Amino acid sequence: MSPTPIILFASLLVVVHAGYVPDACMNCICDVETNCRMPDPLCHMDGGSPSCGPFQLKRAYWLDARLKGGDLMNDWQKCAASWTCSRQCVDGYMERYAVRSRLGHNPTCEDFSRIHNGGPNGFKMAATLLYWERVKKCLVGGPGLYQVEHHLKNNTKLG
Repeated sequence: MSPTPIILFASLLVVVHAGYVPDACMNCICDVETNCRMPDPLCHMDGGSPSCGPFQLKRAYWLDARLKGGDLMNDWQKCAASWTCSRQCVDGYMERYAVRSRLGHNPTCEDFSRIHNGGPNGFKMAATLLYWERVKKCLVGGPGLYQVEHHLKNNTKLG
């Protein structure tokens, strides 16, 4: 048997995001938002408006992201329910707001995280620093670390 089918099969297993936001950063934002799981139900109320999907996308975020990210399925909730479209939405939003001309430097994962959490100016808001700390903890320890530590802290009885 020739090795070609194995090589072809193996190449199909490799999935590369290759978006504007680096994979490690994108994965950790997802991890902090939902433990990178598709929520059921898809949306929940957050800050007076629904947040949907594994990245907890709001409709206004999706609308902004469409200016750089394309049509994004032409439907906010359908996009939020799609892993691919959700990532494209985050990329589109960051391509609009996490840019050198706004930040004064090349964007970092801290910028991406804080903008995702706090909106276009989240990168300079003190309120987004705790969110960044959670993403940073994931970057250092890998996805899932924040949820494990958060669960242990909230479910450990002392005394």
